[in-house]
This record gives sequence, structure tokens and C-alpha cells, in this order.
Amino acid sequence: MGTTRIDTGFVQSGEERLFWRAVGDGPVLACCNGVGVSTFFWKYVVEHFSEHGRVVVWDYVGHGRSDRPVDPLTADLSVGRCAADLDRVLDAAGAEDAVLLGHSMGCQVILEYALQQPDRVRGLVPILGSAGRVLDTFYNQPRSYDVIHTLFRVARRLGPIFNVAAAPLFDNSAVWSIARHGKLVDPYYTKPEDLLPYTQHLARLDFRLFLGMVLQCHAHDAFPHLADIAAPALVIAAERDYFTPLHVSRRMVASLVDAEMMVLADGTHAALIEQPATLNHRVERFLREKVNRA
Repeated sequence: MGTTRIDTGFVQSGEERLFWRAVGDGPVLACCNGVGVSTFFWKYVVEHFSEHGRVVVWDYVGHGRSDRPVDPLTADLSVGRCAADLDRVLDAAGAEDAVLLGHSMGCQVILEYALQQPDRVRGLVPILGSAGRVLDTFYNQPRSYDVIHTLFRVARRLGPIFNVAAAPLFDNSAVWSIARHGKLVDPYYTKPEDLLPYTQHLARLDFRLFLGMVLQCHAHDAFPHLADIAAPALVIAAERDYFTPLHVSRRMVASLVDAEMMVLADGTHAALIEQPATLNHRVERFLREKVNRA
């Protein structure tokens, strides 16, 4: 039995270096994270698809092993920048083209990339995310933008002190209970050890960068341009995803030229780690029927 190929490296994006990792050989699946998330949410995708392909994961600026910007208040945190960074990562990983998977904010990144670089996109799998204006539908609360914008103003005013005050909220044993009762995860499907890296990662983030990136997600809107995307798409939604309600995913499917939809029963916004086998099986079918068809 051979050893699985693993490549890692950094690409330069402006003044920052961005971390990437590629596992396996063959057709490329490139995965784009949600805001505030690092590559750990793709662990089950990497395990499954690296057996017969090459799975690329990477970190946005300020996330995971990528560099933090010197000033998060002036750094480019836009979806457009992330899409351009994805292009750099694919080059570094030696991928001429790829099927793109995106979770949450990553959906916007892969859709924007498909508009920028259509010849490099063989297929799209937006998972539990929107094409734009995310705070208009977040928890179906019309005041979501006002809340996030107010928090950002407070964080900007307080500077690093805000990080010191906020970090302990995520890096303690109470997070699991909060996540369950706040319906952020399904306790019957989610393993605490799969959620722990997420909360620990949040505790290390600069919250000015995090909130600024959320606001950039809200400013971005690819919905008017989805009809220009020719690549086949599998939109994955979840019944109890309060970050991205089902009607948002249905709108994406209706707007794309060649799209189908899968709804995960009882799934939440964390369905990547809740129902990985079901999700992987459906993606595998999509690859076989739509991407690799003659």
C-alpha cells in the first residue's frame, strides 16, 4: 500500500502569506472555509476524497496558519480578495482546474471565483451558504446587520482589548452547552471533539478581522450574476441551518444555470461535521453524474 501524498506551503498575497495543504493525487477538489473557520471542518471530506483525488484546503488571511494583517482595519478582507487568493492557491498546488467546495462564506468565494475564472471551474458545491447579502437572512432577523455593525464599531474603538475580553467566551467548557441550546449544532450528530477546534480557533482570532470579514460578506452579492455561471452545481442545504435559511439555497438553485439541491434532514450550519458520510456520498454522486460525464 502506497503512502498518501501530502503537500503544504504558503502563497504570497499582498503583504501576507497564506497557508495551503493538498492531500492525495488526481482530480482536484478545492475547499473554501467559512469566516472564522480553518481547515479542520474539511477533515471528513479530505479523508474520503483524497483516496482517489487531490483535496486542497487553505486559510484566509488572519485565519489558521496564514499571516495576520498588520492592521485588520485597513486590510482587504473582501470576498473578491479571497477569490483572487484561491487562484494563487490553485497555482501553488499545481491545479489547472478544480471542483470547488465552499462552506458558509466559502460559497460566496467559490461563486465569485467561478465568475472571475470560469475556465478553471469544473463544478461547484456551495454548502450551507449564500451568494451574498448574508445578514439580510441571518437567523431571519432583520436587525442582524445593525447588531454586527455595532459590535464592529465597539471592537474598532477598543482595539486589542476587545480580543482579550472576548476570547475566553469561546475557549471554555461552556461553549458546547451554548452551541447545543442555541441550535448552532445538532447534539445527536456532532461530536464535541469536532466542534472544539472551531471554538479554539475563534478564541485566537482578531475579532476586528472576523467582524470586518462578516461585513464584507454582507456587502458582497453574486445573486444578480449567477445566471452567468455555466459550471454544474450541487447546492447543499440543511433543514435547521439558521445562518442560511432554506429559501436562500432555493433561490441559488433557481438562479444558477445547471444546479441541483440536497437538503440534509435535521442538519444545522455545522452539517459538514454532523453528517459527513451522507454529504460525501451525495458529492460523490454529483462528481460522477455531472462533473465526469462524457
